[in-house]
Amino acid sequence: MNPRATPSRATVHVNYALPRRGIPAAGSFRRWVEAALSGAGHGRAAELSIRIVDAEEGRTLNRTYRKRDDATNVLSFPAELPPGVDLPLLGDLVICAPVVAREASEQDKTTRDHYAHMTIHGVLHLLGHDHIEEAEAQRMEAMERRILAGLGIADPYR
Repeated sequence: MNPRATPSRATVHVNYALPRRGIPAAGSFRRWVEAALSGAGHGRAAELSIRIVDAEEGRTLNRTYRKRDDATNVLSFPAELPPGVDLPLLGDLVICAPVVAREASEQDKTTRDHYAHMTIHGVLHLLGHDHIEEAEAQRMEAMERRILAGLGIADPYR
């Protein structure tokens, strides 16, 4: 996908809750969001926020919303709009920078590629995809692989 070839259908708000050193710029996150939307066949306008956090905030959010007492790579919070409200809001993603950096190192991939994967993974969750059941996981992972390949990023599950 060439981001200059088509006008953006996505409004992406990126908030850095820690120094940006080693973390991709907002434009990269926008590109990955648009790739995920396109790859998932989401042909409508979309708006979402991405917050990049430290381990403490990531742990607090994971404990509060998932009852797990550790920081995780990405949390997805789909928008819950009242009936009859038709807005393009998808929801919010929270990406934990130290977890992404650690996992990238452990998995021998670039941090940038792992941020792309976590962004795409999170957007797919906002669109209603999941990986609780094995069949769902296989479909979601196949979609992630295809979208990432379109960005020149290797299979993250290899």
